[in-house]
Amino acid sequence: MGEEVVSEISEIQKIDPEISEALKAELKRERNTLELIASENFTSVPVLEAQGSVLTNKYAEGYPDKRYYGGCEFADEVENIARNRAKELFIADHVNVQPHSGSQANMAVYFASIKPGDTVMALELSHGGHLTMGAPASFSGQLYKVVPYTVDKETEQLDYDQIREIARKNKPQIIVAGASAYPRLTDFVVFAEIAAEVGAYLMTDIAHIAGLVVTGLHPSPVPYADFVTTTTHKTLRGPRGGLIICKEKYASAVDKTIFPGIQGGPLMHVIAAKAVAFKQAMAPEFKTYQQQVIKNARILSDTVREEGFRLVAGGTDTHLFLVDLSGNGLTGAKAQTALDAVGITVNKNTIPFETQSPMVTSGIRVGTPAVTTRGMKEAEMQHIGKLISRVLKNIGDEDVQKKVSGEVGDLCRRFPLYPSLEY
Repeated sequence: MGEEVVSEISEIQKIDPEISEALKAELKRERNTLELIASENFTSVPVLEAQGSVLTNKYAEGYPDKRYYGGCEFADEVENIARNRAKELFIADHVNVQPHSGSQANMAVYFASIKPGDTVMALELSHGGHLTMGAPASFSGQLYKVVPYTVDKETEQLDYDQIREIARKNKPQIIVAGASAYPRLTDFVVFAEIAAEVGAYLMTDIAHIAGLVVTGLHPSPVPYADFVTTTTHKTLRGPRGGLIICKEKYASAVDKTIFPGIQGGPLMHVIAAKAVAFKQAMAPEFKTYQQQVIKNARILSDTVREEGFRLVAGGTDTHLFLVDLSGNGLTGAKAQTALDAVGITVNKNTIPFETQSPMVTSGIRVGTPAVTTRGMKEAEMQHIGKLISRVLKNIGDEDVQKKVSGEVGDLCRRFPLYPSLEY
């Protein structure tokens, strides 16, 4: 996916050299590292342009044609374009493009559908869930009674019979399907059947797989769920932000919960960038890109497994996979630090039935959206998998570290990132 030319942002250099230097350093870091964090990606230059546009100046509290401020005619135009494109892209009844993040999108759905003290049933955090799915440190764990479900101990995949039993026993008001670290496909049809049986709302969080969903490479929950939430970055490759999709009968409740319920003025520059990303996601080449993301994840995960590392759930169907390092005498934190030192960026991650603390962990999470955006394919994934193995098998070996770092640099130069962008 090619990048267009963007003009140099020289005013930052003139006005604020400290921030300018930090931006230059970040651009250099992104260009010279292999970004394998599953929740990160590189937006297109048009998305960057939209997000850095004059719309950052505009207050537009409310919704198109129902604003509390004057001068919103072009803000209305932009938000309507974003909404219509999202509805077309996801084949949805109603969308709200204003959430500032995926967490706020999830918060809005809870507030629009259930009351404090009601029961939320969701995937446990250490088994691949998200903080907003009932973690004690999150508002979700503090406001609601949380009933977690887990993956099966043997397969490390969702056990729908177990999930059905838990739902029947606890009669939750809302069931959440979705994850931030689950490498296999999710059967949203079965989740919908379970929710209907116990009289619960079904909310699906597809923040990680949205790009796969809109290209038909992962089954869509939109026809079956009452509410669908997502971020607009990750596989969707847009700006950092959130999105809510819902049935028309819930549209008013969702919109009122976002504004004036939990947010003030929308970030119109971000909504413009979302609109650009939605348009790019409609192009045929976006499906080709997502197909490559999945191929790359499979090749990279297979290579890592062949090098002697165990994969959680046996592999991946999506853009990410989890590596269990406990059998290799490593922790996720130690592996993350070692890989960081050679320019390979991953994140430490809990694995099912975790025995370490969240700041240590037994595993790492690895994803391929960002390296695929740079144009890397199967051969590069095999190379990267072997580089990861060399580092993790030789932690503390400075010679290995130096050689791997050199090979990482060579790869990055072969697949340049934002070649026309300067700060």
